[in-house]
Amino acid sequence: MVANEWLDATAMAQAVLRGEVSPKELVKESIERSQTVNPKLNAIVDTRFEKALQEAQNRDFSGKPFAGVPLFLKDLGQEQSGELSTSGSPLLANYRASHSDNYVKALENLGFIILGRSNTPEFGFKNISDSSLYGNVNLPDDMSRNAGGSSGGAAALVSSGVSPLAAASDGGGSIRIPASFNGLIGLKPTRGRIPVGPSSFRGWQGASVQFALTKTVRDTKRLLYYLQTCQMESPFVLPTLSKASLVQPLEKKLKVALLLDSPIGSSVSSSAISAVQKAAKYLEDAGHRVEEAAQPLDGIEAMQSYYMMNSVETAAMLDGLAASLGRDLTVNDMEVMSWALYQAGQKIPAKCYSKVLSQWDQYSHRMALFHEKYDLLLTPTTAETAPKHGQFQLSAALKNDLMHLADFDSSRQQELIWQMFADSLAWTPFTQQANLTGQPAISLPLYRDAQGLSLGVQLTAAKGREDLLLALAQSFEEQSLFV
Repeated sequence: MVANEWLDATAMAQAVLRGEVSPKELVKESIERSQTVNPKLNAIVDTRFEKALQEAQNRDFSGKPFAGVPLFLKDLGQEQSGELSTSGSPLLANYRASHSDNYVKALENLGFIILGRSNTPEFGFKNISDSSLYGNVNLPDDMSRNAGGSSGGAAALVSSGVSPLAAASDGGGSIRIPASFNGLIGLKPTRGRIPVGPSSFRGWQGASVQFALTKTVRDTKRLLYYLQTCQMESPFVLPTLSKASLVQPLEKKLKVALLLDSPIGSSVSSSAISAVQKAAKYLEDAGHRVEEAAQPLDGIEAMQSYYMMNSVETAAMLDGLAASLGRDLTVNDMEVMSWALYQAGQKIPAKCYSKVLSQWDQYSHRMALFHEKYDLLLTPTTAETAPKHGQFQLSAALKNDLMHLADFDSSRQQELIWQMFADSLAWTPFTQQANLTGQPAISLPLYRDAQGLSLGVQLTAAKGREDLLLALAQSFEEQSLFV
């Protein structure tokens, strides 16, 4: 039996614990599969196959919920001691981690065997994976298209059957966007749900969270239950979910808000609208109440605050990297998008950044009030299916302005940052708000267009209510609506 024929990671682990298959056999199968498909996908950037085989042979997997399951980490954060960690950047092409992050330790403690690292865009800034260091990640369904970002390599590995799930992270849709393009389940947990540190305790001020891309709801539930933590040293402490709350079916009919319009006023494809309408009809047929709602937040204002955060956090990160290298960084050290954010962050006053973070608190408050009226928010995950390679290429004039961004005042810099992301944001305008507010959101594989390309549907819940998202996801899955 080859790895992609297993139902999911839960089935793999159960077979290991019953003695029906060995962890070494699973690892070998995954390695063989990766060697077959990765030359076409370009989803893997580093491997530790020999170490993984030794661990499969020697580690004690007794009682581990994911005993012997092979797994790839995302090459963005998720540091594993002694292993390469490049963040898709030439600046870090030879960097090896001095310690393992708490998230990675938690995965290993659950019984996963780490095989290597998956491809991601430089520093995770894009909704596609096309780093100058490693190149494009190809969509398994159509090699002329990008698998998405920033967890594009992870998504391609799961959708092509290399591993039943893959570690991922989400700072603005980086789990949910590739889930939409690759026909996978993509859960972004509530801020504070998953272990953080010691490398970073408040990634992008809490907007960025770690989790995974999966194929089945039971894997998603199981992983969330065993990974979750109430981490007192974290800046975002969250009570844990009970096992009962994650296994019991829905006990009430839900009130669901429906939003089809883009929060930034951009166009939404007919396929995305059809996908959401399919989900809405199922919910109504199941007795839930679905009604159209007004946009709860000012989408443009929210994204402006998001880009300001990106700028400041990038400047802080790259200043730290410059200090460790003992030299100033130049435009030739990184991609133009990274350079632009780096320069923009140098001119944002602390009082402006403080205002941005206060805005986020207000957004969170408004969404809490929104969810007093509605249990869930239903939207497209992405406005379109996976884009063609090179589709978001910047014009020569804009590139030139971005390379010389330091010459402009802060207001003009932020205008240029908006232009830099405009085309790609219009493709994926629905995912970022949950990162700002800290809410859980999930992309479900409910639709394929006439070309057979996947397009996900997104559900968002109040903070801490992953149980609602997963209960509803299970009902979709049980009705065989995943495609």
